[in-house]
Amino acid sequence: MSKVRVAVFGASGYAGEELLRILLRHPNAEVVAITSRKNAGEPVSTVFPRFTGAPLTFVEPKVDEIAAKCDAAILALPHGLATEYAIPLLKAGVKVFDISADFRLKSAAKYKEYYKVDHPAPELLAKAVYGLPERYRDQLRTADLVACAGCYPTSSILPTAPLLAAKLVKPTGIAVVSCSGVTGAGRKVDLPYIFPECNESLKAYGVVGHRHLPEIEQEMAFAAGVPEMAINFIPHLAPMNRCINSTILMDAADGCTLEKIGEVYEQAYGKEQFVRILPAKRCADTKYVSMTNTCEIGYNLDPHTNKVIVTSVIDNLTKGASGQAVQCMNIRFGLDEAAGLI
Repeated sequence: MSKVRVAVFGASGYAGEELLRILLRHPNAEVVAITSRKNAGEPVSTVFPRFTGAPLTFVEPKVDEIAAKCDAAILALPHGLATEYAIPLLKAGVKVFDISADFRLKSAAKYKEYYKVDHPAPELLAKAVYGLPERYRDQLRTADLVACAGCYPTSSILPTAPLLAAKLVKPTGIAVVSCSGVTGAGRKVDLPYIFPECNESLKAYGVVGHRHLPEIEQEMAFAAGVPEMAINFIPHLAPMNRCINSTILMDAADGCTLEKIGEVYEQAYGKEQFVRILPAKRCADTKYVSMTNTCEIGYNLDPHTNKVIVTSVIDNLTKGASGQAVQCMNIRFGLDEAAGLI
């Protein structure tokens, strides 16, 4: 089998670095272009010394030239910019895997509400397949445009969707409290994210109207089979480089038991390579998923409050971004789903 030729747009950020870490060891992929306006003309080792010896040089993001030599493009670009590249790449027949939020929401109105601008290509929102393999694997097999699920949403949707679909929890009153490593803010110099500000500090932010909120609500509503949902999403910045820990509180429905929760999770994820369900009453731990494409889920049922309490951890750069994109790419091109990821 010939290798899938992959171009990485925006390869000089944290997600770009993680993509290169995965793709350069991928047995069925060849990185044919890495773009960065700032670093164009520089060898990859100048920006990321870990890749010394890799025959790659950053180039300007000239879509026509790059599209002519790649099968897949992974867009590790800021929100709002990805669409500019996705449109011509799609027209050129390239399969696009977008790590930004440009195509995740099905509603152009919701996009405008949370991103404060009109969507530049609303006709593509219906075409995009949501890039969460454990939920949309069949659709991903034929997708031309994949909107890879966000990091916070992945850690929230994977543990809740099966329980909502099975009606073991109520679709109202859900609270998601998440803690993310600092790399989630991107590779930039900004006061809130420098070492003295983050170290020895844990703080909430964006507790009302965070941009990931409509994405989480959208997918939870799809799972629950209801038109819309409203949840509380409370993100925190944690003093660690990577990973996300989400603790989710849900009201148990009538008849919900620990045993039934375990059965639903086993049915949903028992055969999944990248979801690990812990025994009942254990809590997930970020140190066991760092630099992996795994989502680890723990669950409990509190009889005092009748709350289902779920803990979920992922690596924000891998299962929450780059690893997820590669997993989706593997599915789309008929490769081993775990290629490059284990």
